[in-house]
Amino acid sequence: MAPKASSKKAPIGGKHNAKASLASKATLKGVNSKKARKVRLTTTFHRPKTLQLSRSPKYPRKSVPHEPRLDHHKVIIYPLNTESAMKKIEENNTLVFICDVKSNKRQIKEALKKLYDVDCLKINTLIRPDGRKKAFARLTS
Repeated sequence: MAPKASSKKAPIGGKHNAKASLASKATLKGVNSKKARKVRLTTTFHRPKTLQLSRSPKYPRKSVPHEPRLDHHKVIIYPLNTESAMKKIEENNTLVFICDVKSNKRQIKEALKKLYDVDCLKINTLIRPDGRKKAFARLTS
């Protein structure tokens, strides 16, 4: 007698068919059904840090950079030649200048070195009652 043909049929895709059926069930159910709620541990909300890109401008905002605001000729306005200034020159080896109010002692020292080729030990400054800055430059002996 001939063997009987098996009545069971093999599934047409095997594992793939099972995956497809699971996917179809998931689409019917919805994607967000198993989303867990985030547990917040503090009462204050901190905004998350987002990406901050560096600037890449299309054109420069200034066409030409400006020249230095205080060059050597703007720092020292003029030397002072009053009687007390002359006395300082003779006795203390100190030159007296009127300078720009915004200039500091280092700028005054550099300007004196560049304009007059003199080395200073120290610079003392004061602002006069008329609003101008007076600088006393003590020279090296």
